[in-house]
Amino acid sequence: MAEVRQGVDALDRALVALLAERQAYMEAAARIKPSRDVVHDDARIEDVVAKVLAAARDAGLSPDIAEPVWRLLIDRCIAHEFATWDRTRN
Repeated sequence: MAEVRQGVDALDRALVALLAERQAYMEAAARIKPSRDVVHDDARIEDVVAKVLAAARDAGLSPDIAEPVWRLLIDRCIAHEFATWDRTRN
């Protein structure tokens, strides 16, 4: 069990690093987008989720894990992008 926990902890650290990288892209997007109105894009959200579900299927990740995790991730990233957009414009 200790080895399993060590593996999970190592993966969590790797995921945190990847999420920080994703956050940096969201911050860049907030600086690039010309209007606050374009921060939330339903078509883009569905495109991202579809791509994630395809990648999850290929990797053997359950869609019951992938979809809700990514929808929450997208939601929080959009909130962060709004905050970044506001902060960089004021």
